[in-house]
Amino acid sequence: MGEISIKINIADRVYPLKVNMEEEEIIRRAAKLINDRIREYQDNYAVRDKQDLLSMCVLHYATSSLKAEKKVTVEDTDVAEKVYQLDHMLNEFFSK
Repeated sequence: MGEISIKINIADRVYPLKVNMEEEEIIRRAAKLINDRIREYQDNYAVRDKQDLLSMCVLHYATSSLKAEKKVTVEDTDVAEKVYQLDHMLNEFFSK
């Protein structure tokens, strides 16, 4: 698949991008999430400055990303521990 040119609107600014066709839907959904979050902050807080709203969005999504990374790391550690225990049990069983 090739690259296509698209325009993304974030916080009332248009950004022309060249993206792989496979990524277009994800990028458009990401822009929609950002704009929805900005609208939510505008409605719930007395913040109107676009820079402040964008900063709040970045903080929200960076925090979410770090929480997800931590969760994956913990789950990977749990899975590795279970695999180690299973391997140990199998080694004991077959060594008898």
